[in-house]
Amino acid sequence: MDQDNFLSIWKNLASKVDTHLSTCLQPQDGMPVRLLEAMRYSVLAPGKRLRPVLVLLASNAFGFENTNPWPAACAVEFIHAYSLIHDDLPAMDDDDLRRGRPTCHKVYGEALAILAGDALLTKAFEVLAKSYPALAGAECCLELAKGAGASGMVGGQVEDLAWEGKPGVRGDDHPKEPTVKHLKNLHDRKTGALIRSSLKLGAIVSFASQNRKPPEDLLQILDNYGQNIGLAFQVTDDLLDVLGKCESAGKRVGKDAQKGKLTYPGLLGIEQSKLLAGELCKNAQHLASQLGPNAAPLMDLADYLVSRDH
Repeated sequence: MDQDNFLSIWKNLASKVDTHLSTCLQPQDGMPVRLLEAMRYSVLAPGKRLRPVLVLLASNAFGFENTNPWPAACAVEFIHAYSLIHDDLPAMDDDDLRRGRPTCHKVYGEALAILAGDALLTKAFEVLAKSYPALAGAECCLELAKGAGASGMVGGQVEDLAWEGKPGVRGDDHPKEPTVKHLKNLHDRKTGALIRSSLKLGAIVSFASQNRKPPEDLLQILDNYGQNIGLAFQVTDDLLDVLGKCESAGKRVGKDAQKGKLTYPGLLGIEQSKLLAGELCKNAQHLASQLGPNAAPLMDLADYLVSRDH
Protein backbone atom coordinates (compact mmCIF):
# COMPACT_ATOMS: atom_id res chain seq x y z
CA MET A 1 0.00 0.00 0.00
CA ASP A 2 1.39 3.43 -0.87
CA GLN A 3 1.69 6.05 1.84
CA ASP A 4 -1.19 8.20 0.56
CA ASN A 5 -3.61 5.26 0.79
CA PHE A 6 -2.37 4.39 4.25
CA LEU A 7 -2.72 7.98 5.45
CA SER A 8 -6.28 8.00 4.12
CA ILE A 9 -7.04 4.88 6.20
CA TRP A 10 -5.38 6.43 9.25
CA LYS A 11 -7.28 9.71 8.93
CA ASN A 12 -10.56 7.83 8.54
CA LEU A 13 -9.89 5.79 11.69
CA ALA A 14 -8.72 8.87 13.59
CA SER A 15 -11.92 10.71 12.63
CA LYS A 16 -14.01 7.85 13.99
CA VAL A 17 -11.91 7.83 17.15
CA ASP A 18 -12.67 11.53 17.61
CA THR A 19 -16.40 10.81 17.40
CA HIS A 20 -16.15 8.09 20.04
CA LEU A 21 -13.97 10.28 22.28
CA SER A 22 -16.53 13.06 22.15
CA THR A 23 -19.34 10.61 22.94
CA CYS A 24 -17.42 9.32 25.98
CA LEU A 25 -16.87 12.83 27.33
CA GLN A 26 -20.39 14.03 27.99
CA PRO A 27 -21.86 15.70 31.10
CA GLN A 28 -22.46 13.42 34.08
CA ASP A 29 -24.24 13.99 37.36
CA GLY A 30 -21.91 15.73 39.75
CA MET A 31 -19.27 16.57 37.11
CA PRO A 32 -18.25 20.26 37.22
CA VAL A 33 -18.84 21.93 33.85
CA ARG A 34 -15.44 23.62 33.85
CA LEU A 35 -13.70 20.30 34.51
CA LEU A 36 -15.45 18.69 31.54
CA GLU A 37 -14.44 21.66 29.39
CA ALA A 38 -10.77 21.18 30.30
CA MET A 39 -10.97 17.43 29.65
CA ARG A 40 -12.58 17.92 26.23
CA TYR A 41 -10.19 20.74 25.34
CA SER A 42 -7.21 18.45 25.87
CA VAL A 43 -8.59 15.21 24.45
CA LEU A 44 -10.30 16.62 21.37
CA ALA A 45 -7.41 18.84 20.27
CA PRO A 46 -6.27 17.86 16.76
CA GLY A 47 -3.77 15.00 16.97
CA LYS A 48 -2.42 11.90 15.25
CA ARG A 49 -4.39 9.50 17.49
CA LEU A 50 -1.50 7.05 17.13
CA ARG A 51 -2.30 4.96 20.19
CA PRO A 52 -6.03 4.45 19.52
CA VAL A 53 -5.27 3.71 15.87
CA LEU A 54 -2.83 1.04 17.06
CA VAL A 55 -5.63 -0.51 19.12
CA LEU A 56 -7.82 -0.59 16.01
CA LEU A 57 -5.14 -1.94 13.66
CA ALA A 58 -4.14 -4.67 16.11
CA SER A 59 -7.79 -5.60 16.65
CA ASN A 60 -8.36 -5.82 12.89
CA ALA A 61 -5.24 -7.91 12.33
CA PHE A 62 -6.90 -11.19 13.32
CA GLY A 63 -9.93 -11.08 11.05
CA PHE A 64 -12.56 -11.63 13.74
CA GLU A 65 -16.04 -10.18 13.29
CA ASN A 66 -18.17 -8.44 15.92
CA THR A 67 -15.20 -6.97 17.76
CA ASN A 68 -15.61 -3.72 19.69
CA PRO A 69 -12.22 -2.01 19.99
CA TRP A 70 -13.59 1.52 20.39
CA PRO A 71 -13.76 1.69 24.21
CA ALA A 72 -10.17 0.44 24.42
CA ALA A 73 -9.11 2.97 21.79
CA CYS A 74 -10.72 5.78 23.80
CA ALA A 75 -9.14 4.55 27.03
CA VAL A 76 -5.57 4.71 25.70
CA GLU A 77 -6.16 8.20 24.30
CA PHE A 78 -7.49 9.35 27.67
CA ILE A 79 -4.31 8.07 29.29
CA HIS A 80 -2.18 9.75 26.64
CA ALA A 81 -4.03 13.06 27.00
CA TYR A 82 -3.71 12.99 30.79
CA SER A 83 0.03 12.40 30.47
CA LEU A 84 0.41 15.35 28.09
CA ILE A 85 -1.51 17.67 30.42
CA HIS A 86 0.77 16.77 33.31
CA ASP A 87 3.98 16.74 31.24
CA ASP A 88 3.27 20.29 30.04
CA LEU A 89 2.98 21.70 33.58
CA PRO A 90 5.64 24.16 34.80
CA ALA A 91 6.84 21.61 37.36
CA MET A 92 7.75 19.22 34.55
CA ASP A 93 8.36 20.18 30.91
CA ASP A 94 6.88 23.69 31.21
CA ASP A 95 5.38 23.85 27.72
CA ASP A 96 2.90 26.46 26.56
CA LEU A 97 2.05 24.94 23.16
CA ARG A 98 0.60 21.50 22.42
CA ARG A 99 -1.02 20.24 19.24
CA GLY A 100 -0.84 23.70 17.76
CA ARG A 101 -2.62 25.57 20.56
CA PRO A 102 -2.08 26.69 24.18
CA THR A 103 -1.59 23.90 26.68
CA CYS A 104 -4.32 23.03 29.15
CA HIS A 105 -2.78 24.86 32.11
CA LYS A 106 -2.33 28.00 30.01
CA VAL A 107 -6.06 28.06 29.31
CA TYR A 108 -7.56 26.65 32.52
CA GLY A 109 -4.86 27.23 35.12
CA GLU A 110 -2.54 24.72 36.75
CA ALA A 111 -4.95 23.45 39.40
CA LEU A 112 -7.76 22.58 36.99
CA ALA A 113 -5.28 21.15 34.48
CA ILE A 114 -3.97 18.73 37.10
CA LEU A 115 -7.51 17.70 38.00
CA ALA A 116 -8.48 17.29 34.33
CA GLY A 117 -5.53 14.93 33.94
CA ASP A 118 -6.59 13.02 37.04
CA ALA A 119 -10.14 12.74 35.71
CA LEU A 120 -8.96 11.43 32.33
CA LEU A 121 -6.74 8.84 34.02
CA THR A 122 -9.65 7.43 35.99
CA LYS A 123 -12.05 7.78 33.05
CA ALA A 124 -9.88 5.38 31.04
CA PHE A 125 -10.41 2.55 33.52
CA GLU A 126 -14.10 3.36 33.93
CA VAL A 127 -14.60 2.97 30.18
CA LEU A 128 -12.76 -0.36 30.06
CA ALA A 129 -14.51 -1.80 33.11
CA LYS A 130 -18.02 -1.02 31.91
CA SER A 131 -17.53 -1.87 28.21
CA TYR A 132 -16.18 -5.44 28.24
CA PRO A 133 -17.00 -8.76 29.94
CA ALA A 134 -15.48 -9.06 33.40
CA LEU A 135 -12.39 -11.09 32.47
CA ALA A 136 -11.53 -9.14 29.31
CA GLY A 137 -12.18 -5.85 31.10
CA ALA A 138 -9.88 -6.85 33.95
CA GLU A 139 -7.16 -7.93 31.50
CA CYS A 140 -7.45 -4.61 29.68
CA CYS A 141 -7.26 -2.65 32.93
CA LEU A 142 -4.21 -4.61 34.07
CA GLU A 143 -2.39 -4.17 30.77
CA LEU A 144 -3.12 -0.45 30.63
CA ALA A 145 -2.11 0.05 34.26
CA LYS A 146 1.23 -1.65 33.60
CA GLY A 147 1.88 0.37 30.46
CA ALA A 148 0.95 3.70 32.04
CA GLY A 149 2.30 3.16 35.56
CA ALA A 150 5.49 3.30 37.58
CA SER A 151 7.31 0.65 35.54
CA GLY A 152 6.02 2.10 32.27
CA MET A 153 5.14 5.60 31.11
CA VAL A 154 5.34 7.31 34.52
CA GLY A 155 8.66 5.67 35.33
CA GLY A 156 10.02 6.82 31.99
CA GLN A 157 8.98 10.39 32.72
CA VAL A 158 10.80 10.22 36.06
CA GLU A 159 13.95 9.09 34.25
CA ASP A 160 13.57 11.91 31.73
CA LEU A 161 13.25 14.51 34.49
CA ALA A 162 16.21 12.99 36.33
CA TRP A 163 18.48 13.33 33.30
CA GLU A 164 17.23 16.88 32.88
CA GLY A 165 18.35 17.59 36.43
CA LYS A 166 15.01 18.40 38.04
CA PRO A 167 15.55 18.96 41.80
CA GLY A 168 14.65 16.02 44.01
CA VAL A 169 14.03 13.55 41.17
CA ARG A 170 17.40 11.85 40.72
CA GLY A 171 18.06 8.98 43.13
CA ASP A 172 21.32 7.45 44.32
CA ASP A 173 20.88 4.61 41.82
CA HIS A 174 20.81 6.98 38.84
CA PRO A 175 23.75 6.59 36.38
CA LYS A 176 26.27 9.43 36.28
CA GLU A 177 26.80 9.55 32.51
CA PRO A 178 24.18 8.89 29.81
CA THR A 179 24.54 6.18 27.19
CA VAL A 180 22.38 5.07 24.29
CA LYS A 181 21.34 2.10 26.44
CA HIS A 182 20.04 4.46 29.13
CA LEU A 183 18.17 6.53 26.55
CA LYS A 184 16.62 3.43 24.98
CA ASN A 185 15.46 2.24 28.40
CA LEU A 186 14.01 5.67 29.19
CA HIS A 187 11.95 5.90 26.01
CA ASP A 188 11.02 2.22 26.02
CA ARG A 189 9.03 3.20 29.10
CA LYS A 190 8.07 6.85 28.56
CA THR A 191 6.88 6.42 24.96
CA GLY A 192 7.01 2.72 24.15
CA ALA A 193 5.14 1.23 27.11
CA LEU A 194 1.78 2.79 26.24
CA ILE A 195 2.29 1.99 22.56
CA ARG A 196 2.91 -1.67 23.41
CA SER A 197 -0.12 -1.74 25.68
CA SER A 198 -2.30 -0.22 22.95
CA LEU A 199 -1.40 -3.06 20.59
CA LYS A 200 -2.02 -5.71 23.21
CA LEU A 201 -5.36 -4.16 24.16
CA GLY A 202 -6.36 -4.51 20.52
CA ALA A 203 -5.55 -8.21 20.66
CA ILE A 204 -7.31 -8.73 24.00
CA VAL A 205 -10.60 -7.19 22.87
CA SER A 206 -10.41 -8.92 19.49
CA PHE A 207 -10.02 -12.38 21.00
CA ALA A 208 -12.60 -11.54 23.67
CA SER A 209 -15.18 -11.38 20.88
CA GLN A 210 -14.46 -15.10 20.39
CA ASN A 211 -14.50 -15.82 24.14
CA ARG A 212 -10.77 -16.51 24.00
CA LYS A 213 -7.55 -15.04 25.30
CA PRO A 214 -4.86 -14.10 22.76
CA PRO A 215 -1.96 -16.59 22.58
CA GLU A 216 1.16 -15.53 24.45
CA ASP A 217 3.40 -15.82 21.39
CA LEU A 218 1.13 -13.44 19.51
CA LEU A 219 1.20 -10.94 22.38
CA GLN A 220 4.99 -11.18 22.37
CA ILE A 221 5.14 -10.34 18.65
CA LEU A 222 2.94 -7.30 19.27
CA ASP A 223 5.08 -6.30 22.24
CA ASN A 224 8.27 -6.52 20.17
CA TYR A 225 6.65 -4.66 17.29
CA GLY A 226 5.51 -1.95 19.69
CA GLN A 227 8.97 -1.67 21.20
CA ASN A 228 10.48 -1.04 17.76
CA ILE A 229 7.91 1.47 16.55
CA GLY A 230 7.90 3.19 19.94
CA LEU A 231 11.64 3.80 19.74
CA ALA A 232 11.40 4.71 16.04
CA PHE A 233 8.68 7.22 16.90
CA GLN A 234 10.85 8.78 19.62
CA VAL A 235 14.01 8.92 17.50
CA THR A 236 12.01 10.66 14.78
CA ASP A 237 10.49 13.05 17.34
CA ASP A 238 14.00 13.92 18.54
CA LEU A 239 15.09 14.55 14.96
CA LEU A 240 12.06 16.73 14.29
CA ASP A 241 12.85 18.76 17.41
CA VAL A 242 16.22 19.55 15.82
CA LEU A 243 15.21 19.80 12.17
CA GLY A 244 11.47 20.53 12.19
CA LYS A 245 9.42 23.68 11.97
CA CYS A 246 7.10 24.85 14.72
CA GLU A 247 4.16 25.15 12.31
CA SER A 248 4.28 21.51 11.21
CA ALA A 249 5.29 20.10 14.60
CA GLY A 250 2.43 21.80 16.45
CA LYS A 251 4.75 22.53 19.38
CA ARG A 252 7.94 24.42 20.11
CA VAL A 253 10.97 22.97 18.35
CA GLY A 254 14.49 23.08 19.75
CA LYS A 255 13.14 22.91 23.31
CA ASP A 256 14.90 19.62 24.12
CA ALA A 257 18.34 21.11 23.53
CA GLN A 258 17.42 24.25 25.48
CA LYS A 259 16.46 22.15 28.50
CA GLY A 260 19.43 19.81 28.28
CA LYS A 261 17.23 16.79 27.63
CA LEU A 262 18.75 13.45 26.71
CA THR A 263 18.07 12.84 22.98
CA TYR A 264 19.22 10.52 20.23
CA PRO A 265 20.72 13.27 18.04
CA GLY A 266 22.51 14.58 21.12
CA LEU A 267 24.15 11.19 21.76
CA LEU A 268 24.44 9.73 18.26
CA GLY A 269 24.33 12.71 15.92
CA ILE A 270 21.72 13.34 13.25
CA GLU A 271 22.86 10.85 10.60
CA GLN A 272 23.27 7.93 13.00
CA SER A 273 19.87 8.74 14.48
CA LYS A 274 18.31 8.57 11.02
CA LEU A 275 19.96 5.19 10.41
CA LEU A 276 18.69 3.90 13.75
CA ALA A 277 15.12 4.98 12.93
CA GLY A 278 15.33 3.12 9.62
CA GLU A 279 16.64 -0.03 11.30
CA LEU A 280 13.85 0.03 13.88
CA CYS A 281 11.29 0.46 11.09
CA LYS A 282 12.60 -2.62 9.27
CA ASN A 283 12.51 -4.66 12.47
CA ALA A 284 8.91 -3.63 13.09
CA GLN A 285 7.84 -4.50 9.55
CA HIS A 286 9.39 -7.95 9.84
CA LEU A 287 7.50 -8.57 13.07
CA ALA A 288 4.20 -7.34 11.61
CA SER A 289 4.61 -9.67 8.64
CA GLN A 290 4.41 -12.62 11.06
CA LEU A 291 0.83 -11.68 11.98
CA GLY A 292 -0.60 -12.39 8.53
CA PRO A 293 -2.07 -10.36 5.66
CA ASN A 294 -4.58 -8.45 7.79
CA ALA A 295 -1.65 -6.86 9.62
CA ALA A 296 -0.30 -5.13 6.49
CA PRO A 297 -1.38 -1.68 7.78
CA LEU A 298 0.94 -2.18 10.76
CA MET A 299 3.82 -2.50 8.28
CA ASP A 300 2.73 0.70 6.53
CA LEU A 301 2.44 2.49 9.86
CA ALA A 302 6.04 1.66 10.76
CA ASP A 303 7.21 3.19 7.49
CA TYR A 304 5.14 6.33 8.03
CA LEU A 305 6.37 6.93 11.57
CA VAL A 306 9.97 7.41 10.41
CA SER A 307 9.15 9.45 7.28
CA ARG A 308 6.69 11.96 8.80
CA ASP A 309 7.39 15.68 9.17
CA HIS A 310 5.37 16.25 12.34
